[in-house]
Amino acid sequence: TTMDYSTNDSKSTSKKKVVAVVGGGLVGNLNACYFAKRGFQVEVFESREDIRQAKIVKGRSINLVLSHRGRQALKHVGMEDTIISKGIPMHSRMIHALNGTQSPIPYGKKGQYILSIDRANLNKELLSAAETYPNINLNFAHKLLNWSTETGAMTFEKTEDIQADLIVGCDGAFSAIRKQFLRQSRFNYSQTYIPHGYLEITMPPINGEFAMKPDYLHIWPRNTFMMIALPNLDKTFNCTLFMPFEEFEKVTTGDKVIEFFQKYFPDAIPLIGAEALKRDFFRLPAQAMVSVKCSSYHFGDKCVLMGDAAHAMVPFYGQGMNAGFEDCLVLNEIMDQLNEDFSAVLPEYTRVRVPDGQAIADLAMYNYVEMREHVNSKWFLFRKYVDNFLHIIMPRTIIPLYTMVTFTRTRYHKVVKHWHWQDKVINQGLLFCAAVSVAGGSYLLVRYPPSMPNIPIEQLWSRLQALKSPF
Repeated sequence: TTMDYSTNDSKSTSKKKVVAVVGGGLVGNLNACYFAKRGFQVEVFESREDIRQAKIVKGRSINLVLSHRGRQALKHVGMEDTIISKGIPMHSRMIHALNGTQSPIPYGKKGQYILSIDRANLNKELLSAAETYPNINLNFAHKLLNWSTETGAMTFEKTEDIQADLIVGCDGAFSAIRKQFLRQSRFNYSQTYIPHGYLEITMPPINGEFAMKPDYLHIWPRNTFMMIALPNLDKTFNCTLFMPFEEFEKVTTGDKVIEFFQKYFPDAIPLIGAEALKRDFFRLPAQAMVSVKCSSYHFGDKCVLMGDAAHAMVPFYGQGMNAGFEDCLVLNEIMDQLNEDFSAVLPEYTRVRVPDGQAIADLAMYNYVEMREHVNSKWFLFRKYVDNFLHIIMPRTIIPLYTMVTFTRTRYHKVVKHWHWQDKVINQGLLFCAAVSVAGGSYLLVRYPPSMPNIPIEQLWSRLQALKSPF
């Protein structure tokens, strides 16, 4: 039996088409709000139970970072202020050196900041927001088994087949919707696991207050690995250790955990607590991180991929959620332009969004190296100052990479192009200035040689002869 939610246009031209959103996570629920706001009947299908009622919430829990792109997407459905009120502003990175000294690196200009957001709380807020629309139905415990590219019919576990006018795949990096795309010709797909895993550790409050300054993203960069800490509203920090799996495998006992932290993160031990550190380190095994690229993002006028289903990325630029939220905004803008004609909207969405999804996936990989290694470099810090200075005097020409990604909606692939161009220009400018300085100094030495004492050559020779060799 097939439950047909779709519109029979031959019988009714006034009834809106039905959109099936597969995946009731962050991007899925925001997408549902976008479609509902346009008047579509929206059916959201989530494989898990309602997390607002679940005792144990399965899934990743790395803290999220909300920045400009995500805020603009939330603003469109009136949720920006609500979500901001549940986040903690972070104005700078705080770098923890091995000797315990701390030094901040601002993210942007004064007043610019990113927000630390709890993933589970944000998902609950989005679910509750979706529930306020009368034309959205939330269907929990609906695990998708398959769907037909010919008819669009979706087969779920323990329920009848369901059909809709448009399927929106928001079901994550291991998308069940995307499996059918893999069977089509000319569909490109790549999946890359990095050799590093992550493990989460909680830093509790001390005397009811944050153990560290809360308005920073704290980073312990150790070249081949790192630990970060983001603040939570309950005064805890969510610490995440990113490290090669082979290094995790060497730490097998509680004593080795303490030994490892004493060697690389000694200032964190009294803040976390030795016993809590031993407990959290072995609570779960280190988790893997995957990067996914594919194209196209649509199939005919029946289906479109969004969020991690289209472009899963490693978490080091804090753009996974922001890029997924921006997907919703971009699709909505294209629907405005093309009058909700899915046969035109979906190909245009693929054309616009694929290069951006692939560009931010590459940038996320790059930023891991920057966070764990480059921030220790004096050249990196010098270039930060140069870039920020040039940005002040030429704000439209020279824009730091992080600023373009985090505090603007410049398309990701254009960000990469501009970054490469300005990096080349600045490096050539610095090389030119160095060459001019050397040439100028050499000219001055030749033109105005330093005066030498007027000592006869015989006297100089006798003085040299009088010096005893240290050998």
